Amino acid sequence: MSDIDHIDRQILRVLSADGRISNLALAEKVGLSPSACLRRVSGLERAGVITGYRAVLSPEKTGIGFVAYVTVGLSQHTKAAQEAFERAISSSPEVKECHNITGSVEYLLRVEAADLAAYKHFHTDVLGVLPQVNAITSYVVMGSPKDDRA
Repeated sequence: MSDIDHIDRQILRVLSADGRISNLALAEKVGLSPSACLRRVSGLERAGVITGYRAVLSPEKTGIGFVAYVTVGLSQHTKAAQEAFERAISSSPEVKECHNITGSVEYLLRVEAADLAAYKHFHTDVLGVLPQVNAITSYVVMGSPKDDRA
């Protein structure tokens, strides 16, 4: 599906804000009949434009009291080092996002933990022991005035 028109964009905008909206309400918001709206949503799903739906969790109610963005520099700039790091990180439940980035470091992680002590454990005993890791810099989140992640 290479051509996403303005109606598809409206559908995506509404679904991004409320993935549980009923088809009837979605159709009403974008000005389509329910059957035409359902066809478009199904087409967006089949084309891989919509890759899934998820619940947005309350950090406080799920025991997350600490969030940090962490940059990671690798000691070797090889494909093997990157793959080994990515395998190790993929099994770490504290890491909610892992991005391979450009610049002076290779990775940007979004890490969630119960508290500072739990983060220190992750930093020291999980991330800090990986042989590929050369540099770690933590940026502690003090507040999130805007967060559109679903």
